[in-house]
Amino acid sequence: MNDNNSAPFDFTAADESREFLGDELKKKQQQLAELTLESSPLERANIQLDIADIMLDIAEPGMAEATWGLAKEAFLLYVENEEWEDAVRAADVLYRTDLPAAINALANGIWLSVTYPIDPELSIVMLNNLIDDTPANSDGAAVAAATAHYLADLRLEGEKRDSTMFLTSGLLGKVAERHSDVKDQGQMNMWMLKLELNDPAKFLPRMGQILEAIADDNWWYDRDKLRAKLPVN
Repeated sequence: MNDNNSAPFDFTAADESREFLGDELKKKQQQLAELTLESSPLERANIQLDIADIMLDIAEPGMAEATWGLAKEAFLLYVENEEWEDAVRAADVLYRTDLPAAINALANGIWLSVTYPIDPELSIVMLNNLIDDTPANSDGAAVAAATAHYLADLRLEGEKRDSTMFLTSGLLGKVAERHSDVKDQGQMNMWMLKLELNDPAKFLPRMGQILEAIADDNWWYDRDKLRAKLPVN
């Protein structure tokens, strides 16, 4: 039976979009082929990540493995050159392949996104990925949501801070409702207190423990070396 309220699918637009993506993929692949040994490693990483992102959008069977290879190499090049934000973007692409190791890519990306002062909106995207991948009754989602809210408060200012914290407050509320059926502010306050989500000195170490469990000792960089390079406050 036809649903008169549903708009018909625009096959022409879908075909045009796929054709556009195919053309963009060919352009990027040509750019990659034209690189030489003298080319910048970051230029190679940028083109590879662009290709991987396009391949994700095309989503043809068997393409996920090739996407993974390109994005993983880009990730390692970014880390080697200390381009942390781009490394996190590559980790997000790896996560979105939905391959078995995708959750490990998420852990590696989140560690960088919390450790380094990158764009907090990207950090929040990564933490939201973890929330979506976490069982409703798990405390892990609550810790991730609290971390997202904290990073927005810490790294942003002015109207951008206010608007982003409004979104992370909503994220916390969504997690609280599915975790403990929290319905009002009073319940929310009690829930935050019970799970110690008001104190970053308590929930940030728990965030680290969660990432340790997810990564299962499969880290793609030496975290001790990276920590040693961080400025001392």
